[in-house]
Amino acid sequence: MSQNQLDKKSQAWSALFSEPMSDLVKRYTSSVFFDKRLWQADITGSLAHADMLATQGIIKTQDLAAIEQGMAQITSEIESGAFDWKLDLEDVHLNIEARLTQIVGDAGKRLHTGRSRNDQVATDVRLWLRGEIDLITGLLTDLQTSLLEVAEKHVDVILPGFTHLQVAQPISFGHHMLAYVEMFSRDAERMSEVRRRVNRLPLGAAALAGTSYPLDRERVAKTLGMVNEHGQAQVCQNSLDAVSDRDFAIEFTAAASLCMVHISRLSEELIIWMSQNFGFIKIADRFTTGSSIMPQKKNPDVPELARGKTGRVVGHLMGLITLMKGQPLAYNKDNQEDKEPLFDTVDTLKDTLRIFSEMVGGQLNTETGQKEGGITVNAEAMERAALKGYATATDLADYLVKKGLPFRDAHETVAHAVKAAVTHQVDLSELPLAVLQGFNPTIDKDVFDCLSLRGSLNARQVLGGTAPSQVRFQIARHRSRLA
Repeated sequence: MSQNQLDKKSQAWSALFSEPMSDLVKRYTSSVFFDKRLWQADITGSLAHADMLATQGIIKTQDLAAIEQGMAQITSEIESGAFDWKLDLEDVHLNIEARLTQIVGDAGKRLHTGRSRNDQVATDVRLWLRGEIDLITGLLTDLQTSLLEVAEKHVDVILPGFTHLQVAQPISFGHHMLAYVEMFSRDAERMSEVRRRVNRLPLGAAALAGTSYPLDRERVAKTLGMVNEHGQAQVCQNSLDAVSDRDFAIEFTAAASLCMVHISRLSEELIIWMSQNFGFIKIADRFTTGSSIMPQKKNPDVPELARGKTGRVVGHLMGLITLMKGQPLAYNKDNQEDKEPLFDTVDTLKDTLRIFSEMVGGQLNTETGQKEGGITVNAEAMERAALKGYATATDLADYLVKKGLPFRDAHETVAHAVKAAVTHQVDLSELPLAVLQGFNPTIDKDVFDCLSLRGSLNARQVLGGTAPSQVRFQIARHRSRLA
């Protein structure tokens, strides 16, 4: 056999062609060196397909046994690093199929009966992504738990709450941390919802039109765990849509982008709080770096890089949407370009969640059973900052409203009081009672209870408010939810 014939034989589709693919085109069109991470999903899907083919009498039981034995050997070879991935075989699917045929002969060639690489790759990506979503959901739980631990330790710590990055009202630092718990809980909900749509079976759609073989697609779906909460098989119902749909990848990347946006917002606050101008927190040294020229510097590189990686993930979302926007039905080679952005999104999100969970909550000391490191809070600096911005001005307005003054009039009255405090360079709570009564005669000595930071905090007893009792209630609710 000539070298030309050998080269042609390496492609599963080469019999029609009169010349081999050029090396340049091989490199340009091959996906094996990034889609080989799908190997476990490919083998799992193939075994479920083979089991169904044997059950349906489409292949013999001895073929099934040979396929199972061959796949076990391939699994061992890949796990040990002995598997020889070949560029000539384009992708993970043909590499595994070719090796299977080498091991078990004709039984390996029968495995592809009733399927195409089009429905095969769609199935593999869904199986792989389903597992990754499960891992990400667990990492989101870990991060929420770390935030809850910080919140629980600092329920009574007063932080200036900001709007427009101006001091607005005093809040509990624990309450502030719980805001991120809420965000990441929504991210977990979104991942769960995406997983339901990922967990549907395209296999059996074949190239685009289905197949003439009597496949039992529902059996394959159940074998692969592609079922709903009632145990009913979840099968893609239109063969054209089954092989060409990448909504699930876009939807996942959208959910991942939102999660990274939440990470980025947290990062921005950590960066600001760590700066010398604020000095609210310290981050453990292992999450920071120094300067090559300024020896005094301790830079928050991890939050900064996470903030930057958010743009990378959002870019992948835009790329995937653009990839799909002009494609006619059904499968097109464009769809090979879905994998690298999807893979990188998964990797980036997982790594970021892992590192933030430890950076926020600390690392478990296996000897003591306690967490060490994590965020160190400077409560005194936070409280001093809250005193600088007349954070209890709204409390004084509420006090006047309770005395019968309309809110808009109360708002104007307090503005005059703040102006006086600024002029005298004191806090509202430091103005003498007589001065305050000059703004409104209904003000009495009980006003100083609401003008204190602690009084302001305790007054906000509404559900979802920053009063310490409400914060502890929310911490208990979240712990119960995550248990």
